[in-house]
Amino acid sequence: MRLLVIGGSVFLGQAFVAEALARGWEVTTFNRGKTAADLPGVRAVRGDREQPKDLARLVAAGPWDAVVDVCGYVPSVVGASVAALAESAASYLFVSTINAYPGFPAVSVDERSPRHECAPDAGPDDGDYGVLKAGCERAVVQGFPGRTLVIQPGLIIGPGDRARRLAWWLRRASQGGRMVAPGRPEQEMQLIDARDLAAFGLDRILAGDSDSYLVGGSPANTTWGDYLGTCVEVTGGQAEPVWMDDEFLLAHEVAPWSELPLWAPRTEDFAAVWGHSSAKAAAAGLRCRPVSESIRDTAAWLFAPGGLETAFDDYRNTGERGLVPDKERRLLADWDARN
Repeated sequence: MRLLVIGGSVFLGQAFVAEALARGWEVTTFNRGKTAADLPGVRAVRGDREQPKDLARLVAAGPWDAVVDVCGYVPSVVGASVAALAESAASYLFVSTINAYPGFPAVSVDERSPRHECAPDAGPDDGDYGVLKAGCERAVVQGFPGRTLVIQPGLIIGPGDRARRLAWWLRRASQGGRMVAPGRPEQEMQLIDARDLAAFGLDRILAGDSDSYLVGGSPANTTWGDYLGTCVEVTGGQAEPVWMDDEFLLAHEVAPWSELPLWAPRTEDFAAVWGHSSAKAAAAGLRCRPVSESIRDTAAWLFAPGGLETAFDDYRNTGERGLVPDKERRLLADWDARN
C-alpha cells in the first residue's frame, strides 16, 4: 500500500505513519518540516498545503492508494488539497472530531446525530473548531465521493500528546505533595489511544470502507480515580490526590477542562462528555488497549530526555494549562478550613 499522510510528524499523524511503516507500507508525508522530524523510513515532501505550487509538487510525487489527513482545520484549505489529490489517490481518510456535533458534550451523540452547519468552502472566520471541522468533512466527501473515510475521535491520549492534558497530570503527579483531584473518583470516562485509532483507520482503508466513524474508545474504559491513580503510581507515588467536589471548585472559579485538564463537572454543559457511542466503530473492528497502558507509555515518553520540553513547548499556541501553584495552594487551604 502507498500511503500519503498530510502532517505525519506529530502525535496522531506520527501514529498513523508508525503503524503504516510497521505494516510494510510505503509512506509519504507532506508537511513544512518545522514542527518535528519525520520518522525514519518515510519519503518526505516539504510544503505548505495553503500554497498551490506546493500542492502541485505533492501531486507530482504520487499516486497513492490512500491519503490520511490529520491536520485539516479550514474547509476551504482542505477543499484545495482534496481537489489537487482527487486524481492521485484512491481514497481519503479525514480525521475530524467529536466536536463536529453541536449537541456534544451536553448530550450523547453518535454518527446519526446532526452535525454543525458549515459550507465545504468556508474560511477560517466562518466558525469555531467544531463548526469548521464539519465543513471540512463535507469538503472531503464532495471531492472524493464514495471514497471517503471520516474518523471523529473523542479524547485522544498516548505517547507524543502535546495537548497538555495527560502530560499535565503526569508532570503534576511527578512533583509530589497534596494534589487537587477534581470531582468524583468513580466518574467513568472514555479515552482512545492514538495508536489504536491509527490501526483502526488503516484497517478500514484496507477494507475499502467509505463511511463515518465516531471513535472514542471502549465505553467506561477507565474511571477518573483510576486515571489519576495511575498517573500517581507511574510517577513514583509521591503525590496525594485530595478529592474536591464540583461545587467547591466552581465556587472558587476553577475553570473546567482548562485549569484542571479533563475535569468535566456535573453540569448541563458537560452532561454527556463521556457518554458518546463508539458502537459502530467497535462493530467494524476497533480494538483498544487498557488506558493504564497508554498512561504508562506516555509517562515513559514524557520523562525520557527531551520529553517534557517537547510536551510543553509552544505547539500551536496551546498556552499553559492547569492550576498555577499559588491557586492550588489556596484551594487546598480553603478545602482544609471547610472540612
